[in-house]
Amino acid sequence: MDLTILYRGPLASCDYDCPYCPFAKRRDSTDQLRADRAALTRFTAWAAEQTDDRLSVLFTPWGEGLTRSWYRRALTDLSHLPHVARVAIQTNLSCRTDWLKAADPAKLALWCTYHPGQTPYDRFLTKCRELGTVGIRFSVGIVGFPDHLAEARRLRADLPEHVYLWVNAAEGRTYTDPEAADWTSVDPLFPYSRHPHRSAGLPCRTGESVISVDGEGTVRRCHFVPAELGNLYDGSYRTALRPRACPLAACDCHIGYVHLETLPLYDVFAGGVLERIPAAPVR
Repeated sequence: MDLTILYRGPLASCDYDCPYCPFAKRRDSTDQLRADRAALTRFTAWAAEQTDDRLSVLFTPWGEGLTRSWYRRALTDLSHLPHVARVAIQTNLSCRTDWLKAADPAKLALWCTYHPGQTPYDRFLTKCRELGTVGIRFSVGIVGFPDHLAEARRLRADLPEHVYLWVNAAEGRTYTDPEAADWTSVDPLFPYSRHPHRSAGLPCRTGESVISVDGEGTVRRCHFVPAELGNLYDGSYRTALRPRACPLAACDCHIGYVHLETLPLYDVFAGGVLERIPAAPVR
């Protein structure tokens, strides 16, 4: 079985204070961190045992995972498993980067988000250059607020040409055509993010070859559909995997709509769906 897993454990703490994020500066208690660590350890052990499957794993924590040693260890360990095709994580890149030298750069990749006002620009750019030095594949992104546009243009100019800079439409924001044109000049794929995608009744890979898993091992088709398909650890989810139409009216998050079969994004991001890296330059 070729299976893509979006893993989101109980971790919800973050070291940033983004005004557009409900988890900004949230702190997990010692018990909550201990539970998150135990859940991730259990998941990593399960993944290591699935030698008959071909796994791809994207960690999508509510908080910032790479400031925690257990996430760095999990990514490193998974990257060395022969049956793991790719392992990636969404991160603000506030962590150190030296640990990446122990990972397999052919397997591990990072989905990095730059948050203006949360970290000095030069510090973030330096971290990006460090990723390039150790040979880690990565994309960089920013949220499309008007006051982020100048920083986005600066980042596009300073990043290597081959590094994809993506732009997420701000949640609930409507873009005029001139505004959308500005963002499309930074990210030619911004039109995919600009509007929610109608998805009701349309075929989607989630629930068939893509699943979402939480810290308890509960399996759902994706992060946005609450219906349960079974549990990862007792194997009950396997009999539920099959082609499915989306039950929601629309999908407005990249980690959801990228899997819609009616969109060409598996071709656009071939070989880099998890880390959001296009197969060919988009500029």
